[in-house]
Amino acid sequence: MIRCRLCVMPDTRPDTHFVDGICSACISHAKRKTIDWDARREALLRILENTPRNGSGFDCIVPSSGGKDSHWQVLELIALGAKPLVVTATTCHETNIGRANIENLARYASTLQYRPNRRVRKILNRAGLELVGDISWPEHVSIFTTPFRAALETGIPLIFYGENPQEAYGGPPGADEALEMTRRWVSEFGGFLGLRPSDLVGYEIPDGIPTEPLTPLGRKLQAVDLEEYLPPDPGAIARAGVRAYFLGQFLQWDSRRNAERAFAAGMRQHHHHPSPANWWAFENLDNAQTGLHDHLMFLKYGYGRACAQLSVDVRAGNLMRHEALGLVRNMDGAWPFPYLGYTEDRVLAGICTRDELQTWMLRFKNPAVVTSTPERDYPADLA
Repeated sequence: MIRCRLCVMPDTRPDTHFVDGICSACISHAKRKTIDWDARREALLRILENTPRNGSGFDCIVPSSGGKDSHWQVLELIALGAKPLVVTATTCHETNIGRANIENLARYASTLQYRPNRRVRKILNRAGLELVGDISWPEHVSIFTTPFRAALETGIPLIFYGENPQEAYGGPPGADEALEMTRRWVSEFGGFLGLRPSDLVGYEIPDGIPTEPLTPLGRKLQAVDLEEYLPPDPGAIARAGVRAYFLGQFLQWDSRRNAERAFAAGMRQHHHHPSPANWWAFENLDNAQTGLHDHLMFLKYGYGRACAQLSVDVRAGNLMRHEALGLVRNMDGAWPFPYLGYTEDRVLAGICTRDELQTWMLRFKNPAVVTSTPERDYPADLA
């Protein structure tokens, strides 16, 4: 386990390429100085100008959970003269502050919200935990399917996601240059973890989990239960001319600036960090399950949410690398509950028992990157 010599990201992060001890995110960040951002902005304006209108009154779709980044995206697009439609796929366990921020963003742009069948979603949370070690699997799937479904239903062919994750956080060589989110990009980086919605047809709900049968046929997932998680037909997408871009590839991305702009526009944040494992107090405020998602990520790969956030701050010059290393040791691996005031029992209700969660965490824990003590887990290189 080797960490980038400029930031604190380890080489165990999936898809993160290293060159001479420097991670691909730091390499991409340095390249920002060579980009002609005025030309990128002009390219964005041309995309907005040349995209056909369908009479809906909207120019584009912004996928959103009501957080800092989608606040910034919406406000920037409005400033450019566009009229965005905000599309929200409800998170797995929506928080009170998350709901308040969705309502706040609705003061600036119309919002179309998709609320999935909650019983099906809890079973998918369970399947994600058990099969791939990710309680947030269904949410990640819906992030990359719901906006495209909304584009087909509304006839709005232009979608703006936020940052290119491979540019902002690291990825394979060349992936940081992508301006457009293509079908190939979604298949490679969309967070499916090798598990397709169709793989879950027949997944059975254990009798010990208190939930009503999903269908008259019993406690097994049926194909109809999974339809809203399937990607739209590629042919329909092509015929409608739907295209999705990363706005952060046209307007320079800065998470702290995004947060400041969002707060000025009325976005709320918690009175302290979401959990002991979070460095930023202004991110991931919409879903009470996020802390558990991040903890499983740490157990598998040896880095957590604090490491990712601290690395961004080091690249931006907000703190020194040695300071970040000390914070990573203190925060990565810390138990993430309560998360925004939500206990683990409240988050796990209707999904699994504590004993099941412990079994699955042990299954996915990688002892090569995580060192455990009676008190807690630590990154192996900083224990």
